[in-house]
Amino acid sequence: MKLISWNVNGLRACVSKGFFEFLQSENPDMMCLQETKLQPEQAPQIENYYEYWNSADKKGYSGTAIFSKNEPLNVTYDLGIDIHDHEGRVITAEYDKFYLVTVYTPNSQDGLKRLDYRIRWEDDFRAYVKKLDEIKPVIICGDMNVAHKEIDLKNPKTNRKNAGFTDEERAKMTELLNSGFIDTYRYVYPDAEGKYSWWSYRFNARKNNAGWRIDYFIVSERFKDNIKSVDILSEVYGSDHCPVVLEIDEK
Repeated sequence: MKLISWNVNGLRACVSKGFFEFLQSENPDMMCLQETKLQPEQAPQIENYYEYWNSADKKGYSGTAIFSKNEPLNVTYDLGIDIHDHEGRVITAEYDKFYLVTVYTPNSQDGLKRLDYRIRWEDDFRAYVKKLDEIKPVIICGDMNVAHKEIDLKNPKTNRKNAGFTDEERAKMTELLNSGFIDTYRYVYPDAEGKYSWWSYRFNARKNNAGWRIDYFIVSERFKDNIKSVDILSEVYGSDHCPVVLEIDEK
């Protein structure tokens, strides 16, 4: 089974840059999107997939989606906590053997003005997925807006106190992983360098591969033997992020 996650940074813009061609060529069983930036009535129809959309109250902002070839047993939206539930950041699809959670984690923003909120989000999101994990294994995917280790971005020293690489955000990722989950890419490729999923539009960052790995597939630790392969499709354009891929054995 093939799963793809992609922060498309505006789906309508991404469609004009080859999104449907990518979807057709990769043909995933499940496709998860972040930062769709649209309202339900603006959503394109996706052939051959069940579609689930979660849009922010604020137009043109945030938003997530799941496309699935197989109809889930159940689909829920958000975390059930009012302070978090207006930006379209989470969709959970339940299948026979696992939960699939796509997430667009809030950015701490310039000057870290949203860092305190971000830390509250981290604690509440971790509690949410741990509760799911008590029932069946969980696959979490999406733009989690943190480079966990120095190996996960090109310039760690100069970015240490910037959004996405603060000590606080990195510690929260460690806390999530220590609560029974694994970062699938680092599990398969613990020492791989120069593999990133996001590049600034400034300073020719993508051309120079001055990027960050902030898009993840994270799975319940007991699900690790189901991992067949992982990949970061850095050659795919259409957004400032590239897609990430997880292939699993459903055994």
